[in-house]
Amino acid sequence: MADEQAEDRGGDAPHSDPDANSQTEARSEDGSEEQSGEKKPSLLERFPIIRYVLIAALVAGIVAAVVWYMNYRASGQYLQSTNNAYVRADFVTVSPKVGGYVERVLVADNQPVRRGQLLAVLDPRDYRANVEQAQAQIAAAAANIRAAERTLDEQQAGVGQAAAQVASAEAAAVAAEREVQRYEPLARSGAESRERLAGLVLQRDRAAAELRAQRAAYLAARRGVATQSARIGQAEAQRGTAQAQLARASTDLGAVEIRSSIDGVVADKAVRAGQYVQPATRLMSVVPVDQLYIEANFKETQVALMRVGQPVTIKVDALDGAELRGRVASFSPGTGAQFSLIPPENATGNFTKIVQRVPVRVSIEAGPEARRVLRPGLSVEVTVDTISAKGSREQIKQETERLKRGETQGAR
Repeated sequence: MADEQAEDRGGDAPHSDPDANSQTEARSEDGSEEQSGEKKPSLLERFPIIRYVLIAALVAGIVAAVVWYMNYRASGQYLQSTNNAYVRADFVTVSPKVGGYVERVLVADNQPVRRGQLLAVLDPRDYRANVEQAQAQIAAAAANIRAAERTLDEQQAGVGQAAAQVASAEAAAVAAEREVQRYEPLARSGAESRERLAGLVLQRDRAAAELRAQRAAYLAARRGVATQSARIGQAEAQRGTAQAQLARASTDLGAVEIRSSIDGVVADKAVRAGQYVQPATRLMSVVPVDQLYIEANFKETQVALMRVGQPVTIKVDALDGAELRGRVASFSPGTGAQFSLIPPENATGNFTKIVQRVPVRVSIEAGPEARRVLRPGLSVEVTVDTISAKGSREQIKQETERLKRGETQGAR
């Protein structure tokens, strides 16, 4: 029994040696006592704070997503933005109404000007001569009118004289006719000689001829008066023509002084003293920097709820992202493509649908300091709050349903 136990103990000893060797080999060179069969702890197990940070970040992300979605449903979906927007101004192109040599230029580039301020002056000598010529024509016409009026007075006096002569001839003709009538019975009875009657008949015929002559002279005098009146009218018409020429010449003379029609700033000046300019030649532009607005080109899918008067948020690149306020002022009556130089013709060839853009005019509500920076052409980003029209879609649906019901009832 003792031998068997000894053999058992002796048999167990060799089995213990490999375990000892494996433990020795599993030890690291730096003296660590980790066994090769054991799993190393992860980063989250060694640093539990990281796990808490990740959990907190996940919760915060979920909360932020929920808040964003709720905010989007409440107001964000009604905000329409575009960066296809620019500052604009209805500037005026300054052009001369008449041609001539430029005598003086009184403004410089980028100079502020007021309405009515003198910008340039053309040589006025030719136009002053036209004014003097028209004045001389008016004076000549007035003299012709006075002479014709005097002639008319004389002819009217002649008409009176002719009328008196007609009356005298009529009286003489009547008296001669009565003498003939009185002597005819006497001559037939033999109380008076036939020679006497023949003399009276001759006097009657002469009186009748004289009456006809005086009447013709009277008629000629009256016609002369009418002719002279027509000449006076012609002279007055000539005076009116000369007065019209004087008015035009005076206007042309005044047009040699080129003035600003609005308040603004001079830009793009292209005129020099001594230069010859034609009518409608562009000399310079005047930009009304106090009347700026924004033209925002929104996609057609963005304008369904836009209405005049809705608030607008404006971010100007030149102001380093500073926000300004504004209002929707008006909408273009058509898309930009409709007013291009060559409008698209979609009824020909292959068709590819392209989202169109609608120009929207936005008024700017900014103070003097911000307006000092704003200039036409600057890029801006515009956001329109359309929440005030959120019920429009439902209203459109209701209108469509009413129209359908009306068509159905009409068909019945």
